[in-house]
Amino acid sequence: MDRKSLLHRWAIGLGLLVLAASVNAQTNPYQKGPDPTSAALNATSGPFSVATSSVSSLVTGFGGGTIYYPTTTGSYAVLAICPGFTATESSIAWLGRRIATHGFVVITIDTNSTLDQPPSRATQLMAALNYVTNSSSATVRARVDASRRGVAGHSMGGGGTLYAARDNPSLKAAVPLTAWSTIKSFSSVQVPTLVVGAESDSVASVASHSIPFYNSLSSSLDKAYAELNGASHFAPNTTNTPIGRYSVAWVKRFMDNDTRYSPFLCGAPHESYATSLVFSDYRSTCPY
Repeated sequence: MDRKSLLHRWAIGLGLLVLAASVNAQTNPYQKGPDPTSAALNATSGPFSVATSSVSSLVTGFGGGTIYYPTTTGSYAVLAICPGFTATESSIAWLGRRIATHGFVVITIDTNSTLDQPPSRATQLMAALNYVTNSSSATVRARVDASRRGVAGHSMGGGGTLYAARDNPSLKAAVPLTAWSTIKSFSSVQVPTLVVGAESDSVASVASHSIPFYNSLSSSLDKAYAELNGASHFAPNTTNTPIGRYSVAWVKRFMDNDTRYSPFLCGAPHESYATSLVFSDYRSTCPY
C-alpha cells in the first residue's frame, strides 16, 4: 500500500476515534474528567481533589474505615476496598485515594476481625457500600450514585471481592488483587472482573489461585488477568503503578461506562505498556 493510501486510512481512523469520543461524551452522563493519557494513569493521583471522612469502628456490618471523595460536587460511582488477612485498611489506603482522584467515592475498610475469611469479607464489602450510600455524611451521600457500585480487595479481601461479585450481579466492577480463596470456581460471576496476580506469590500462588479464578470466569464475561512480573503477594500493599493504572482504567470503563479507557485495556496504549517487564502473563476477553 502506498504512502498516500496509508495516510488516508490513518486520517479516517483518527476521525473515527474523535467521533467516538464525541458521541461517548454526548451520550454518557457518567463520563468525568479529561481524556485519559498514559502519563495520567501512571501518576500517583488523578485530576480530582479529594477529601476524607472517617468511619467509626463501632459502625454495624464492618470494622470502620475511611471514605475518599471528590471535593467537586457531582454524582460519582462508589467502590469499596477490603484488606487482606491480618491487615488493616492502611495497607490499601494508597489505592483508595488514587482511584478517588479519578472521580470516584471510595471506602477502604477495616474488617470486624483481621482474621475474617473471604465470605465474611464479601458481606462486609457490601455493608460498606450500603453505609456510604445510606449512612455517611450528607456531603458524601450527595456525591454517591448508588446504582454504580464496585468492589476490590487484597488477598482474602480479593477472595471476598470474588464472593461479592458472585452474589451481587448488580455490581459494575470487581478487582481482586493477589486473591486468596479455598473456593476456586466463580463461573456464575456476571460482573466485569480484573484479576491481578503476582508471579512470585508464595502465599496465594497464581497456579492455585489467580489463574484458576480467571479461568473459571465465563468466556463471555468482560474479564482480564494481569500477572505482575516478579512481584510478591504483598505488591498491592504499597504504591504500584501497574495496579493503579489498570485498576483505574477498569473501574472507569465499567463503573463509569467510559469507553475512552478501552484503549488502555485493549488498544495500542495497553500493548505498548504491558510488556513482559510489567506483566509475566496477560489475558483478556478484549475488546470491551
